[in-house]
Amino acid sequence: MAAPLNFSRYLQLAQAFLARGRLPALLLAVTRKASKGGLRMRPLQDDLKLLRALCVAWWRGEYRELDRQTLLAVMAALVYFITPVDAVPDWVLMLGLLDDLAVLGWVLRRWRTELDAFRDWYAAQPQSRQLVLQQLPELPERVVAENPSVSS
Repeated sequence: MAAPLNFSRYLQLAQAFLARGRLPALLLAVTRKASKGGLRMRPLQDDLKLLRALCVAWWRGEYRELDRQTLLAVMAALVYFITPVDAVPDWVLMLGLLDDLAVLGWVLRRWRTELDAFRDWYAAQPQSRQLVLQQLPELPERVVAENPSVSS
């Protein structure tokens, strides 16, 4: 199963997000874009919720049962999702979302075993814990200071 076009570029961006401690900012951007999409985003909601919960659980140190490559691939797919100008720009009606769906779908299929293991772990958590994992982590102070628009 071949990687989507230019996916290696998004892997590099994901590595930069992780190295700079910007995973919370990425998750905030994903949440904002998903909430603005309305009905167009409905097919993505469950997958985005799972990937966000995985990233939150990893960030908080509660789930480390996946390798770094899986985490980076998930993050790269999320970076691709929030990037307005990718293979098909988001402003191209209907088609702009299709390439985002394709990349997310590829990541979900390629790393199915690891994501299914997380899904099982997540389902075994109490409802209260699941709700906590759906909440975005706090943004580090330096990220807010560097980009005040992120906190609004």
